[in-house]
Amino acid sequence: MSVLPKDLVRNFIKEQHFTNTDDVLNLLKEMFKDVLQEALEVELEEKLGYDKYQISDKTTTNSRNGYSNKTVKSELDPVEINIPRDRNGEFEPQIIQKHQRNITGIEDKVLSLYTTGLSTRDIHVQIKELYDVEISADMVSKITDRILTVVSE
Repeated sequence: MSVLPKDLVRNFIKEQHFTNTDDVLNLLKEMFKDVLQEALEVELEEKLGYDKYQISDKTTTNSRNGYSNKTVKSELDPVEINIPRDRNGEFEPQIIQKHQRNITGIEDKVLSLYTTGLSTRDIHVQIKELYDVEISADMVSKITDRILTVVSE
């Protein structure tokens, strides 16, 4: 994973026409929400074994089954996210666990994923430290790839 180039960040800032710190904070909230959402999507893809639009790769009888809304407390104010579900009810998200309502402190970890240029091993260590969850290096790569896409957009 690489750090975003400064010229990309500068151009992005110019395009946004920020007028105050609230504008910046609101953008960070939206980015944080998008990053969390993508991480949850990757988790479900890992569980099911196929990408959302690649049903031809499906090797399980289980499938996606919509979303449930959840509001979690964060340092950036409450964030409403959509937790993906599977038809068999076997999906247990690790990024935001089933009964977890407070994710204060996660922002620093998520923001560091795509701004400091950590390796997948470093990201794995941070997620293990924060969530006490073991995830594969492949899953870390998929999450960081999606995060970079969200940030670039």
